[in-house]
Amino acid sequence: MTDGTWMINSRVEGEGLRYIHKSTDEGKTWRSVPDSALIDPGCNASIIRYTSIEDGSDKNRLLFSNAKMKDGRENMTVRVSYDEGKSWTEGKTIYAGSSAYSSLTVLQNGEIGLFFEKDNYQENVFVRFTLEWLTDGNDKLLKTK
Repeated sequence: MTDGTWMINSRVEGEGLRYIHKSTDEGKTWRSVPDSALIDPGCNASIIRYTSIEDGSDKNRLLFSNAKMKDGRENMTVRVSYDEGKSWTEGKTIYAGSSAYSSLTVLQNGEIGLFFEKDNYQENVFVRFTLEWLTDGNDKLLKTK
């Protein structure tokens, strides 16, 4: 995190949400709390740093992708956090059908890449999109430096 805190975001089987684990002492001790805003069927997700003010961006942003359902692996969604994971946007559905494990990346041109399992694991797909598309025009990538 921008303050040096380590954060792990993990799945939990059968609870319909994710847990957040934070350490302020480089992993010697951890504090774990459920995050009811991040509903999840117990499936692999992805969380990455998209931008930080420290690196010359206008905002701190985290991205999170998962199958946004309490039960069943469907509705691959990407969300944005502007407050270091304390809260998340509702996000945008990338694929409403069967979807599972996902992995986010930031491409050299600033676009967001998402690789995920689709249609009951029959296909692995890669999609790319802009922050502006993801936020329906409410946010776009700006560099201040």
